[in-house]
Amino acid sequence: MIYLLLSIASSTLILVLFKLLSKYDINTLQVIVLNYVVACICGSIFYDGQIKPLEILNSEWFIVAFALGFLFIGVFNVMALTAQNNGLSVASVASKMSVIIPILFGIFFYHESVGVQKITGITLALIAVYLTSLKSKDNTIITKSIYLPILLFLGTGIIDTSSNHFAPEGEMELFLSAIFGVAGVVGLILLSYKSIKQKNPFIVKSIPFGIALGIINYGSMYFLLKALRVDGFESSSVFTINSVVIVAISTLIGLLLFKERISNKNWIGILIAIVSIILVTLT
Repeated sequence: MIYLLLSIASSTLILVLFKLLSKYDINTLQVIVLNYVVACICGSIFYDGQIKPLEILNSEWFIVAFALGFLFIGVFNVMALTAQNNGLSVASVASKMSVIIPILFGIFFYHESVGVQKITGITLALIAVYLTSLKSKDNTIITKSIYLPILLFLGTGIIDTSSNHFAPEGEMELFLSAIFGVAGVVGLILLSYKSIKQKNPFIVKSIPFGIALGIINYGSMYFLLKALRVDGFESSSVFTINSVVIVAISTLIGLLLFKERISNKNWIGILIAIVSIILVTLT
């Protein structure tokens, strides 16, 4: 349970940091790229064994990590385009509702338990995620560029599912380091292009935010994978609880720290989230 709580805390801090980026007008792309580099370094530091580059390149999981690194950058850009073309609410809902993909994968692929109480809890959790993700006064356009939220939904779900399924025992830190490393390299190339062609210089104040985000981001992924490997916890339950708690807490933090308005739908979503957590936890 401690790993799940640490994952929830880390993921919530990520959302808080993104709020601060907007508040202090920090270049998001620069912070994202630096975050990947720092997260890669974290994985290398926390790995207990000896790092052998050739063995990593020849490992069975490296191709998956390589592909996920590209997917990380791709999903980030799709998320930005979705927010611009369809509205923040659509982007938020699409990314958070994608939790259904790893949940279904756990049920059908790992043959995890399926009962009326658990199905009810998961269903309520999805409803809660949807309601708490909705924001008022957001120019939401459902029909415009509909492929973007679909791609965001699939991309985020594939990342969560693949990270859990392919992470090797004993080399989890290296696996995450490789994913973040590939994402960092791709991001640095993209950042260099923008700096040269679009005259978009690197801003020094992005550095502390990038370092903080990198450490927290690595922690959120690492602790979630550790929680998924705790005996007695099924992945479908872990993903459900992790997602719905993060959404509920981040909504409350938005109210308390950033003075955001919470609609009646958001409050209903939070209440439903509590019920769903109880149902899923007690199955």
